[in-house]
Amino acid sequence: MRYFTVDAFAQEPFGGNPAGVVLLNGNTPFPEDEIMRKIAAEMRYSETAFVQQNGPEEFTVRYFTPAAEVDLCGHATIAAFSVLREEGIAKEGTNCINHTKAGDLEIFVGKKILMEMATPEIVGKIEDTKHLEQIMGGKSSDTLPIKIVSTGLPDIIFPVGSIEELNALTPDMESLSKFSEDLKVVGVHAFALSNDGFTAHVRNFAPLYDIPEESATGTANAALTYYLFRHGIIPEGAQCRYMQGEAMDRPSVVSTEMRTNGSVYVGGNSYILAKGELNL
Repeated sequence: MRYFTVDAFAQEPFGGNPAGVVLLNGNTPFPEDEIMRKIAAEMRYSETAFVQQNGPEEFTVRYFTPAAEVDLCGHATIAAFSVLREEGIAKEGTNCINHTKAGDLEIFVGKKILMEMATPEIVGKIEDTKHLEQIMGGKSSDTLPIKIVSTGLPDIIFPVGSIEELNALTPDMESLSKFSEDLKVVGVHAFALSNDGFTAHVRNFAPLYDIPEESATGTANAALTYYLFRHGIIPEGAQCRYMQGEAMDRPSVVSTEMRTNGSVYVGGNSYILAKGELNL
């Protein structure tokens, strides 16, 4: 098996969100789950994607954090298909199918990787906002609600009033982990709308999966795009740009598209930093 270290949503090294990518040899079976979890823990990134090729433009991808398997990871998908493009396995200009535990997703392999997310849905609303505000160490917006939204993975979308308030958030990670576990969500995706060339500035917290903060999050930004559409902030067909990772000194630009058919796509560039062989 070959492994790669990839900075997703970045065009230069040490930006974006790093992910591990492991390419299986053709369509050989996946290793045991515990082996994949241990590889992810050894690579020490928030997620590692394990890629099995099923056909010329068809792949199965499984995603592991250092702690557990997750159904889908946006930035690791962008990283994985960037590797497949650069290795000549997925041809530029083609549409590929990515079989995941969140469903079968379309991936466009171009200069930028664009991935279709699972069917977007608003799962629920947070009623006890005061408790969550205490956990997050900051007040939510007076004009927008806190919702649970999924485009493959459920996240709490937490609006705040300004970029300054966003940067000032100091979540209680232990309490947030318990809160996320109780609600069966990945974590909290906080955002502040902006008019500086980005749709919003965002921060993502998922301590339940050993990710105190993440520098670029495809699934959560897709969920945010659907949230903004449903609340009349962006129109059908909108293209959005999100700035994430500033608080971690890993600025990332995540692009999304709210398609007219109701689907959401997430895109970005990646920089392959290192590659090698796993001796197992």
